[in-house]
Amino acid sequence: MILNENEIQYLEEQIPLLAEYALRQAYWRTLASGDSVLIAEEGKIMEVMPDGTKKFIKEIAKPQIIRQKRFTILK
Repeated sequence: MILNENEIQYLEEQIPLLAEYALRQAYWRTLASGDSVLIAEEGKIMEVMPDGTKKFIKEIAKPQIIRQKRFTILK
């Protein structure tokens, strides 16, 4: 199957959305299995327990907004 440039561009644009869905699914599966997860929230690392409680772990630098960059892979 050979894709044209528009089809490739469309598929590449779906990657961030698919990554977000995969991350959410991993987060909820981990909590459902009885394990905790670490998250960054307002300049802090927090441990989220399966029952929903949060425990402070450490302070971190607040996140920086990075503009989306586009890359072209040459053939």
